[in-house]
Amino acid sequence: MEFTKTPGWLDWYASPSTPKFKLPAGAVDAHCHVFGPGAEFPYAPERKYTPCDASKQQLFALRDHLGFSRNVIVQATCHGADNRAMVDACKASGGRARGVATVRRSISDGELQALHEAGVRGVRFNFVKRLVDFTPKDELMEIAGRIARLGWHVVIYFEAVDLPELWDFFTALPTTVVVDHMGRPDVSKPIDGPEFELFLKFMREHANVWSKVSCPERLSVTGPRALDGEQAAGMPSYRDVVPFARRVVEEFPDRVLWGTDWPHPNLKDHMPDDGLLVDFIPHIAPTPELQRKLLVDNPMRLYWPEL
Repeated sequence: MEFTKTPGWLDWYASPSTPKFKLPAGAVDAHCHVFGPGAEFPYAPERKYTPCDASKQQLFALRDHLGFSRNVIVQATCHGADNRAMVDACKASGGRARGVATVRRSISDGELQALHEAGVRGVRFNFVKRLVDFTPKDELMEIAGRIARLGWHVVIYFEAVDLPELWDFFTALPTTVVVDHMGRPDVSKPIDGPEFELFLKFMREHANVWSKVSCPERLSVTGPRALDGEQAAGMPSYRDVVPFARRVVEEFPDRVLWGTDWPHPNLKDHMPDDGLLVDFIPHIAPTPELQRKLLVDNPMRLYWPEL
């Protein structure tokens, strides 16, 4: 089957630089995706976008180039609830990848168990309206109750302005809850303003809530961008995001994760160099202890607790 990419779609950067920052041994890229390839794993009919192909082989090559040991592969919205591409990548990883699935209420216990055996350890609930259609909250809560019995967690993707209306639902979830990308804060607003303070309150008051401090390329307003190995004159890329991410890492060191977000779906204005994204890490986790928690201890505890 042939697919035509969404007009203006930006393909992932094929020649990432070698990071200057040396990742700690056993580091995990805790948020990345695979797209198709569409000829083998067709994109969902209900998708909101059609991406470029981004295969498991290309993901694993990036893992090795950047110096990661493991991946957590999050189901991409372009595949809907057809988890075959993600599961195939997990199975092909030799135990070095875990997965986060998208599931529907109709999934059987046997199908959930098969996902578990393939390496899935969580489900993702997406509340970003431009990416997915609304799923009733009672259906999501039912799914959360079923996956809790497997020891899985829920990943939630939302935008900061929507946290107040989603608060009661999120705080009722019976699992560990992992927030994608700090709930997409508006980094042009004050770090001590009411919007980001509400997110910090969410984490302070609910010890089951974790956060990914990833995707500065989605959040930054001022840059500079991470392009083609060109670090801007001693400045970290996306420096306006640094105070927000560092605040979360330093206040909640045992409940943070980081990932590349490769192959960076739906970026509109530039495609980052993944090597420079890795070089963002020491600016938000400035000590070896914080770096090890962020990149090794926390993701291993959540995704590979048996090791």
